[in-house]
Amino acid sequence: MEMKENKQKIVERSPVVVVMGHIDHGKSKLLDYIRKSNIVEKEVGNITQHLSAYEVIHQNEFGTKKKITFLDTPGHEAFSQMRERGAQIADIAILIISAEDSVKNQTIEALKAIKERGIPFVVAINKIDKTGANVEKTKNDLVENEVYLEGYGGDIPYAEISAKTGQGVDKLLDLIILVAEMEELKGDLSKPATGFVIESDLDPQRGISASLLIKDGILKKGMFVVVDDSISGTRIFENFLGKQIEKAFFSSPVRIIGFSSSLKFLGLRKVPRIGEKFYSFETKIEAEKLIKTNKRKSESNPDKRQIEKESDIKKDKKLVPIIIKTDVAGTIEAIEKEISKLNNDEIVLKIIRAGVGAINESDVSLAIADKNLIVMGFNVKVDANALDLSQKLNIPIKTFDIIYKITDWLKEELETRRTRKEVVEMTGKSKILKIFSKIKNKQVIGGKVLEGKLTSGTTFNIIRRENKIGEGKINRLEQNKIQIKEVNKNDEFGIMIESKIEIAPGDILETFVIIKK
Repeated sequence: MEMKENKQKIVERSPVVVVMGHIDHGKSKLLDYIRKSNIVEKEVGNITQHLSAYEVIHQNEFGTKKKITFLDTPGHEAFSQMRERGAQIADIAILIISAEDSVKNQTIEALKAIKERGIPFVVAINKIDKTGANVEKTKNDLVENEVYLEGYGGDIPYAEISAKTGQGVDKLLDLIILVAEMEELKGDLSKPATGFVIESDLDPQRGISASLLIKDGILKKGMFVVVDDSISGTRIFENFLGKQIEKAFFSSPVRIIGFSSSLKFLGLRKVPRIGEKFYSFETKIEAEKLIKTNKRKSESNPDKRQIEKESDIKKDKKLVPIIIKTDVAGTIEAIEKEISKLNNDEIVLKIIRAGVGAINESDVSLAIADKNLIVMGFNVKVDANALDLSQKLNIPIKTFDIIYKITDWLKEELETRRTRKEVVEMTGKSKILKIFSKIKNKQVIGGKVLEGKLTSGTTFNIIRRENKIGEGKINRLEQNKIQIKEVNKNDEFGIMIESKIEIAPGDILETFVIIKK
């Protein structure tokens, strides 16, 4: 419903809906169709990499208009925390499933988040226009995962849709409104707004901003917003379209620009933490009282994101420090999760600085203390001073626009940095049959290959009565008085070797190579 100011305090509020499901099952395309926009093509790699909120007005068959607020969550596996947060903030969920692929990994993960939150949900079986669509199989697979649809042993509403053509989308929206009415969602117009941070970033021109979702109350121009120890006025106050507004009600996504913090995190300008609850106040004095309380809590309970100290890392592991800068705070979580998966028995990746905004000179200067430092950016620029310093210090800066490219590059980089272990690999075993001559450390002998092969230039162990008595090297290898490079199993040979040990008939020569792995 379109909100109008009136004397009534408690009124119906529109639902906040999160769209969840496996990557490429059509979440963003569904929202695109609903909003009549084309955000998908604007997303790099055609995958959503931010949590966003949009408002739409749906008109049912009777002409009644209702507002719905949608949260669009990323589908890539790395963004699991962001999807869980979407489920925590929303009132209703849409579990979207491709009729081509049916239930997949992130479908189950999304379902788990929905059930843990305990919010009602509607199933959208998408891509029914595709030739490979199998709606019945998808429904049966849902039953196997304890999702009992209406008509299939349960009461969970569903709609068969095509996000591409729009078929069935109106029915889906009708179901959303119906579920919302059954939930009897209410809001209080007399209260200052409260809600959650859904995204935050640092704009070089406009400063620190945060996207907020109001869950209750009203936010007006002139009020003050507090998130943890950060505060902002509502001088720059925008709706989800980026248009300046004077006020907003519950269930509305808004953007507030101008946050400042009394604390700094890892030397960075601190942005409001996503998922954090926000509060609003009529006066700055009231807002600052809450900040003082939050500041005391922050000082007595240090941020849990502190990375393990270098002294805590096992001595046999190689430490690779990383600085990561991103365009928005939500992406940091996903990148940290992906990076943690790359730690192994040999190498530990340690994030020493993570923040939003361009890569700057301060970031690169940390490489002066550690030449192993990796500086990475995601959807951010590198300022000129940082670029100059990186060239002077010979510290590469890598930037990316798709998250999985970060892990692909890091895997290759870590492989080049990995400490190589020398491994002795046996190549052959030969028995000495005859001694021809000996001059100082050089001997000419004959024998037969028992296993593997004998190769000119290789080193060998001398085995006598199953005990190693020394080592040597093959300088020349002959067969039928012709110099060759290699002799195979069961063939006889003549060799000139170099060894301090005098070889005798019956000795075994085990040839080997040392490989770095």
